Amino acid sequence: MTIEEIRKELAALSGGQYASFSKSLNPTSLPMLGVRLPDLRKLAKKIAGDDYKKFLDENPMDNFEMETLQAMVIGYAKDDLTEILKRAKTFIPKIHDWSVNDSFCQTFKIAEKFPEECWDFFMQFAGSKKEFEVRVVAVMLMSHFLNEDYVDKVLKVLDSLYTGATSDKNDFYYAKMGVAWALATIAAKFPDKCLTYMKSKNNHLDSWTFNKSIQKMNESYRVSANMKEKMSALKK
Repeated sequence: MTIEEIRKELAALSGGQYASFSKSLNPTSLPMLGVRLPDLRKLAKKIAGDDYKKFLDENPMDNFEMETLQAMVIGYAKDDLTEILKRAKTFIPKIHDWSVNDSFCQTFKIAEKFPEECWDFFMQFAGSKKEFEVRVVAVMLMSHFLNEDYVDKVLKVLDSLYTGATSDKNDFYYAKMGVAWALATIAAKFPDKCLTYMKSKNNHLDSWTFNKSIQKMNESYRVSANMKEKMSALKK
């Protein structure tokens, strides 16, 4: 598919009211056409099955939908790991909104096929002081590495992500929200490990992220009432 053909398909799928609603939820994004994510996923799969490299190279990423397609096509593309990681490395520094960030992470299923290689790849961003590079790490680990083999390592990484962030809500907001979301997911899947971490005196979370993590746990239907009570007692 050519870029022009893709634009026409997006235009046919767009809806003005949905664009306004989506923009209210994602103020950092580029202009929005108003295409729903399930429709973007279908289109991304079609592009990934075609000449995906041509699309990635020529995509101007001049609106939210084109950016999201870039994120999803990298994840859906069938190619060798080296090529996919090369594309990911080019794309990650360009991410500037939470929705594109999370679409990229959740679609990147190759991480489950090659966990060791992908873990090492994403660790190059773990020391970043760029907000969305940090969120990529948090959401990627949450999406593909919450298993017995990696959960302890995930907790260590989440604890160390940009420890220079302050308790100001607006400082590194989207990165800290990614960490909070990841910790709430760990509380659902590995409650005892998460509780031990949250109670630890060596915990490096700033107080805003710490309390936001507990809030996300309390909002989750997957975290038991007993665990919510224990976590709430730790609130700073």
